[in-house]
Parts: sequence; C-alpha cells; structure tokens
Amino acid sequence: MARTTLGIVMNGVTGRMGYRQHLVRSILALREQGGLPLADGRVLWPEPVLVGRNADKLEALATRHGLEHFTTDLSAALADPANQIYFDAQLTPLREAAVKQAIAAGKHIYVEKPTASTLAGAMELARLADAAGVKHGVVQDKLFLPGLLKLKRLVDGGFFGRILSVRGEFGYWVFEGDWQSAQRPSWNYRTEDGGGIVLDMFPHWQYVLEHIVAPVRSVYAQTATHIPERRDELGKPYPATADDAAYGVFELEGGIIAQINSSWAVRVHRDELVEFQIDGTHGSAVAGLRECRFQSRAGTPKPVWNPDIPNTEPFRAQWQPVPDNGEFDNGFKLQWELFLQHVADDAAGASFPHDLWAGAKGVQLAELGLASAAEGRRITVPELGQDA
Repeated sequence: MARTTLGIVMNGVTGRMGYRQHLVRSILALREQGGLPLADGRVLWPEPVLVGRNADKLEALATRHGLEHFTTDLSAALADPANQIYFDAQLTPLREAAVKQAIAAGKHIYVEKPTASTLAGAMELARLADAAGVKHGVVQDKLFLPGLLKLKRLVDGGFFGRILSVRGEFGYWVFEGDWQSAQRPSWNYRTEDGGGIVLDMFPHWQYVLEHIVAPVRSVYAQTATHIPERRDELGKPYPATADDAAYGVFELEGGIIAQINSSWAVRVHRDELVEFQIDGTHGSAVAGLRECRFQSRAGTPKPVWNPDIPNTEPFRAQWQPVPDNGEFDNGFKLQWELFLQHVADDAAGASFPHDLWAGAKGVQLAELGLASAAEGRRITVPELGQDA
C-alpha cells in the first residue's frame, strides 16, 4: 500500500494531556499499528513535530520515543510545507495567538477545548479558519468513551421513550498540595492563567448534552472556590482565584432538564469519576467512562418509603449492564483518526461535525455559565450563527 506522510505540529505536548492522550495514546499508537488505513487504499503515516517552550523537555520526549523532529520555534515548524496540521494543547490563554498564526500559515487546525478564553475569540478563530479554507476540528473526546457510546446507543434506539431529565456527577478530590502533591497543575486554579472548572468542563457538557440528548437552551449555574489556597508544583502557597466547583442546571430542547455537578473538591462515592443518568418514561440508564447500566419500565421495582426499618431493596442489582458488543479504542485516538481522515479527504465542501464552530458553542456555554453565577439568574443560550 502507498504510504502518505503527514506532518503534524504538536504544540503543548510537554503537558499532561498533550503528552499522555494526544502524543502517546493517539499519534504514537497510530504509528505502532502501522499508520491509518484510508478508504482509497493509502496508509496515512503521522509524523509529529514536537513544539514547546522548553527545549530540554522536548528533546527528552523525542529521545524517549525515537522521534526526529522537535523545536521551540513555532514559526519554523509552521513554515515547513511537510507539516500540514497544527495541533494545540497549550494553556488556554496561549492558544488563540498560536492558532491564528497556524491559520495564516495555511495549516489545518485541530485543538483542545476550550478553543479560546472568550466566545469572541472562539468565533474569530472559526471565521478565520473558514476564510483561509483550512479544515478544522476541536477535541470532543467524551463522545467516544465506551460508557457514553453505550448510552447513545440506548438513546438512538428509543429505549427511554420521552426523555425527562439528565443527572451528571463529575469530579474528585484534588489535593491541596501541602501534605500530598496535587494531581492537577496549579494553573487550573488561577483565573489569570485560564483556570476554572467552568471553562474546563462546561464545554464538555455542552457537546455531551447536544450530541447524546438535545441542545442546551438555557443555563443556571452556581460556582464556588471551595479551597481558597493551594500549593504549586514547588510547594509554594498561592491564592486559588478560579472556581473549583460548579453546580449547573440546563434546560434542553424539548423541556428536558439536565443537572450536572462538577467539582475538584468532592470525594468519590460512585462507580466512576463521571456518571450520567438519563430518566425517561420507558426506562433509565446510568453511564460512566466505560460502563452503562439500564432499567426498563417493565423492570422498575416499586420502592416504599419507610425510614423505620432497614432497607432491603438491592437497588444496584436491579439494573442490567449494556453489553460491549465490540472493542472500544481510546477516545482521543478515535477522534484523531476521524480528523486525519477528514484532512485526507479531498472532497470539496467536506464537513467535520466537531469543528471550531462546535468548539465556540462550548466556550459560549462556559461564558454564559459564569455570567449566570455572577448575576444569580437563568440565562437563555442564543443560537450561535456563523455570521454573528
């Protein structure tokens, strides 16, 4: 088979997400399997070019994985015609300028969310990419998780009947950094560095709700900074200026109510770090990262409230697992494959559902969520027209 090499400028791979999920578990995993087979018989071979601000870290990563190309000079990487895609997993405040530079260089764009710090910035990136005629996409990895793929299977099959509500619980205890080191970087807790759980997680909830259940029509949010002081990677105390918890109520199209709690200051008493429950007239289901369990209308028990006696109902045992019915690959890798196939497709007008316009919707919901929390009111989510 003919092999087509595709250079990918990967900016921000020294960070946790950029390294683990995008470089190792996606691009390098594709190389380990021999490349990505395309519909026309070619095999696409991704050639990563590691870009960052620390030359020593980049060289160490390249040496560890036998890669040839790394640089601290983004302009030089973008100037090389062999590099056709620009990927960005930097801190959010650094993303806009770099993506604009890549668009100006004529590169296809694939970025982490949020695509920008503000809706205006996210919209500008989408407009610029369209005007330049480059293909573009945003990471929406949660849609490719095994648990949520099973949940969507139930939705698409009409299992729920009329969907009434969605409940979501996300989060875990992130250590303050004093007697145990934090398992998330300190910038996550500083607003001035692009931190905050609303900006981080509301873009996820936007696309999860829209693609699996229904579009979001309004938002009411309450935010908190539960842990006001933390310690950074050097053990130095710093004020946590960003929200570390958000409690959101979303009205979806069709009158469906979604309630999602997001917190880095909660201890886990559930099966997985994130769980979604959908309740409908004909059945309910609970999905996590990998598993999904359901309870049909006919199989619903009839509990009776009686706090005076011990509970005898085996509630968890009354739910059935949704079978795997196949193997599930890494969600980040699956979306990388879709985007690479999109770039390799020469068809005029070909579209990608998870593009920069979709990314702007996520930024919009985060921005409106923060406004709702500040103003103490429910806010309607307007349609995000591409000419707005």
